[in-house]
Amino acid sequence: MKRIRIIIRKKLQKNFVRRMSNVPKQVRAGKRFNFAPTHKTVEDVLKDHDLAALGDAYTNLVYSLYLSIRIGKPTGAKASGQLLSKALKQAGLRVRVSPRSDRHRQADAAEALLAYAWLQGHTTIMESVQTLSTCERVVDAFSSLLVEAKKRLGL
Repeated sequence: MKRIRIIIRKKLQKNFVRRMSNVPKQVRAGKRFNFAPTHKTVEDVLKDHDLAALGDAYTNLVYSLYLSIRIGKPTGAKASGQLLSKALKQAGLRVRVSPRSDRHRQADAAEALLAYAWLQGHTTIMESVQTLSTCERVVDAFSSLLVEAKKRLGL
């Protein structure tokens, strides 16, 4: 019986290793992604439309996970542009975005910064969810996420 368990365990380990070999090394090791752009200034990050597109999905995932934990059942939600633009202003990053930008563009800037910090390996999804859980108001939580992302990136 013991020998059968050992044989089964070895086969499972081989299958796991084989399946993991198809996963990119960056994902397995938790390193930054090789397709992620490198920016030298916060302004460059905030203006990146591609990062904003990815950041939209990242931000909504983090927000949905936070709400799911809070409610106690799976839920899907979108972080509103108004919420993110207020968080950007509260974080002191509004001055880094064009003065003529509307709320949508400001929300894109916030999403771009959060996605960039995640892609560079300076934050994790669960860490972001935990940060959202620590604050009473969601705006304050997203603001602290933005401040922490900027600080960790050293920009």
